[in-house]
Amino acid sequence: MAIITGQQYMDRIDALNNDVWIDGQQVKGKLSEHPAFKGILQSKAALYDLQHESNLQSLLTHQVQGERQVSNFAFEQPTSLETLQKRREATQFWAKQSGGTIGRSPDYINTAIMTLGSSASFFDERFRDNVKNVYDHARNHDLSFTHTFINPQVNRSPNYVEFSDKEDIIAAKIIDETEEGIIIHGARLLATQGGITDEILVLPVGGNAIDPAYVYAFAIPSNTPGLKFLCRESYAKEGVNHFDYPLTSQFDEVDSVVVFDHVLVPWDRVFLYKDLEGVGKIFTETNLNIMLLFQAVSRQVVKTEFLLGVAESVAQTIGITEYQHVQEKLSHMIMTHEIMSSLLYKAEKEALANQFGTMVPNPKPLMTASSYYQREYAKLVEYLHLLGASGFISLPTEQDFDSAIGKDLNQYLQAKGAPAKERVQLFRLAWDLTMSSFGSRQTQYERYFFGDPIRLSSSLYQSYDKTKFVADVQAFLQNNQSSSKK
Repeated sequence: MAIITGQQYMDRIDALNNDVWIDGQQVKGKLSEHPAFKGILQSKAALYDLQHESNLQSLLTHQVQGERQVSNFAFEQPTSLETLQKRREATQFWAKQSGGTIGRSPDYINTAIMTLGSSASFFDERFRDNVKNVYDHARNHDLSFTHTFINPQVNRSPNYVEFSDKEDIIAAKIIDETEEGIIIHGARLLATQGGITDEILVLPVGGNAIDPAYVYAFAIPSNTPGLKFLCRESYAKEGVNHFDYPLTSQFDEVDSVVVFDHVLVPWDRVFLYKDLEGVGKIFTETNLNIMLLFQAVSRQVVKTEFLLGVAESVAQTIGITEYQHVQEKLSHMIMTHEIMSSLLYKAEKEALANQFGTMVPNPKPLMTASSYYQREYAKLVEYLHLLGASGFISLPTEQDFDSAIGKDLNQYLQAKGAPAKERVQLFRLAWDLTMSSFGSRQTQYERYFFGDPIRLSSSLYQSYDKTKFVADVQAFLQNNQSSSKK
């Protein structure tokens, strides 16, 4: 099959009949027709359709070695600087379709599947073929994945350890094993797009694991018996349109809690099992974290471009670009874009092949970019708020323009650079990007993307080689001391 069309993707998700709950009700019928999911499903379908356009196939697909078929770019193991660059360009092309607001486009977790599959020899001999087979199956059928690696926030104090029997388990754990596989019971958090993907990738929770029952990794179909997706409230309500909610209506991904109710994970789908040594190494020795960061920073560069474009459009429309304080804010956004782009470029150009033949970007610029953006994104949002000011507060809807008050709106809401309806359409885009429920989630999402900002900064500090710089200072002081004695 290899690459699929958008319609094939939606038909496949509908046919899975996944156990999805939202607003207190189990979803019945087609997910692609449900108000909460149809927007994001259609947007993802459009991404799949792009890979069938003849002028884009060289960018968005690759020839599978030894086979006639082509597969999606995310499944290609980058083995050269050229293929790594192509990967980044394809990621950014897909990201441009949503202004970088789809954080879990199919290429994100497919990057994880590719990385793990290409690193199959890292895994225990019992599970190597499993990892490789899941990778091959995903590539050959153009599968989409959600993922989870976070436990419920019951008690975040440093000394908390969950001790529970089978009756009051909270965090998902192994409760049994059979000839068929392992039994998982409990919950995991934050499966973005949970229930609207073909499969779910479950990775071990970070930190110092002390109970082997919590150490596992696997991938299973989203309709596996006992697997439930409990979705948060959708921002894309019935009747939401592209004018009033241009982003919400198309790109609300919907996050979910995943419940494993005595779920049987077949042995041939298990990657990691009660391996206390491998729990941390799965992210580092396979370079999984770095490959995911490369995808994420590539998307964030596109998102920054989109924010800058919206901010400049707002400023031009209401005629404020000549003010120096406005230029200062827009210049800060430009600097953010240039810094992120430069870090991404450095990481890409300094890539080295790992032991599995994967060309891995330099991790330090990517870690820097990730930590920087966690703090910077909220500033970009604030600058847009300040530029639009009260213009974001009393925005009419498209329906208002088609009513008896349309004439008044056209008269009183016009701007220097646009008629009233165009001005409102632009301002509603800026509002949806930064102030609506969708926009607020975007800010929180980027603030905690890839983990707690303090811990990520600490990780950068601990992993960064500072010895040369300290040695340079010591040499300078030594030279000064020698000179003073002359």
